[in-house]
Amino acid sequence: MARVEDVVIVGAGIAGLATAVALKRAGVEALVLEKSDGLRATGAALTLFPNAWCALDALGVSQHLTSLYAPIKKGYVTDIDTGEIQEVSFAASNGNDPVGPRSVNRKALLKTLADELPPNSIRFASKLTAIETQEHEGSSISVIHMGDGTIIKAKILIGCDGIHSVVARWLGLAEPVYSGRWAVRGLAVFPEGHRLDYNVQQYVGLNRRAGFVPLNDKEIYWFFGTSPAKGTDLGDEPEVIRQEVIENYAKDLPPIYLDIVQHSDLSTLSWAPLMFRYPWNVVFGNLGKQNITVAGDAMHPMTPDLGQGGCLALEDAVVLGRYIGTSFVQNGRLVPKEIDSAIGKYVEERRWRVALLTAGSYLSGWVQHLGPGWVRKFLRDAIFYRFIFTKLVKLSHYDCGKLDF
Repeated sequence: MARVEDVVIVGAGIAGLATAVALKRAGVEALVLEKSDGLRATGAALTLFPNAWCALDALGVSQHLTSLYAPIKKGYVTDIDTGEIQEVSFAASNGNDPVGPRSVNRKALLKTLADELPPNSIRFASKLTAIETQEHEGSSISVIHMGDGTIIKAKILIGCDGIHSVVARWLGLAEPVYSGRWAVRGLAVFPEGHRLDYNVQQYVGLNRRAGFVPLNDKEIYWFFGTSPAKGTDLGDEPEVIRQEVIENYAKDLPPIYLDIVQHSDLSTLSWAPLMFRYPWNVVFGNLGKQNITVAGDAMHPMTPDLGQGGCLALEDAVVLGRYIGTSFVQNGRLVPKEIDSAIGKYVEERRWRVALLTAGSYLSGWVQHLGPGWVRKFLRDAIFYRFIFTKLVKLSHYDCGKLDF
């Protein structure tokens, strides 16, 4: 006999956990299915911009993180070939922003969200294999088939299952595409303290972009992005990945960067291709159907060049939670026709914003990986950083609204 749930969320990443927290605030119980054995934290850390802090404030958890992580003061971009340094403002420029950008440990963010949920809300080692829909008394019910043979029925199904989302594929969304770049990401740990200012340091050059940012007085998040030769694969051995960065890809970068990489917690290292969904596939794609939709990377996978992937996932959670929660509170239960309307409104509110930031993020990465010469300098320094980048950053000064039920 299949069990019936009000809401099933596939994936216990940022989008999945945040959506469950948003629904909980309205009194809606959600079951979160996660294929891993525990909370997954690929990427080590992420920078949360003002839009993310507005979302975390709406979820009622921002105070748990602001006390742990310091705000970023400034950003500096160094041209590897010429040594020129350009200052970039990352500080909050909107007086209404509750807090400026801060980089946080991804596991800490996931744990903060998970701690808000009732016991047994998350079921680990639960892999979704197939989705069906059934009509019941004029409404659509999702039938979810699990890898262990379990069948779960859901009044609402939300896919937060990442870049290779099973739910997105069921909806017919186009598959993400390769950006032409790979990235190594990791977390460096200095037990005695690193004594660095809370600034973002970036190094850009031909087909390379690297950088680091302190999270607190002992942890530093670092990354290295490149367009590797065809067939290049560093594998999944952390020690090999670290040595390749130090001895090959980043050997001419400043000693401080190499020292940070050397101090990496090997369990946090990852080497992966940077994927994204074409913005027009988001604008014109099927992001929801009746009682099924997607959020986070399942909806809008993007390159990390603007640091907005996780931020938008938090926005998604608040907006979706508000539409479903409002319907639940007004009706005292989940009404099928109201569910369809709530998901439709969520999709239309999110579609254009996430598509714009997906395009902006790809553009940002493309400009910073241009070839040498005056063309790169003109496009990147004279045009992009001076005019376009500031406008893209302003998109992070956005309030997705509250959860006032």
